[in-house]
Amino acid sequence: MGSINDASAAEWDLAYTSTHTTTTDNDVVNKPAHYNVGSIETIDYIIDVLGYHDAISYCHGNLIKYTGTRLWEKGNPIQDAEKARWYLNKMIELMKKTKGTNW
Repeated sequence: MGSINDASAAEWDLAYTSTHTTTTDNDVVNKPAHYNVGSIETIDYIIDVLGYHDAISYCHGNLIKYTGTRLWEKGNPIQDAEKARWYLNKMIELMKKTKGTNW
């Protein structure tokens, strides 16, 4: 087995492409490409750094953002409502893990 230093340019290109591709099937609500670069999804990183309770507050803030005035002013109210629902579902998931406690 060779070392990493033995990889050809084509092998490096393939490795890069397989980890940095964007698809036309980008689900901008449930799995937006710009939140899924690298080995961990952004929301999972936020939960890891903040912990469950602060991540619940983060989700709550985004729920407010997507159902506030943004809903009608950004030009895509259905998508923003779907994003709000996504954050509500994530908030409920996290609340179940904390048994509904807020601290």
